[in-house]
Amino acid sequence: MAKKAKSEASEGEQIGFHKGALTTLAKERQEFMRMLGIVEQLMQMHIKALKDMGIDLEAEAQKATKKKPLEAALK
Repeated sequence: MAKKAKSEASEGEQIGFHKGALTTLAKERQEFMRMLGIVEQLMQMHIKALKDMGIDLEAEAQKATKKKPLEAALK
């Protein structure tokens, strides 16, 4: 009987542990999404500033993809 009670307490502790971990991870995810939103806003601000200066980011991205990768140039 004592063994069964110990087993149930152990199971209860495990349940508590997993619930606590999920709560913590959910809060971490929420904070991560908040930070990601801030980073996205900052990136959009810089993109807009560059466009206002006449910089075509799409053309620059295409140029960058046309260049050979560094690894290929070293071979």
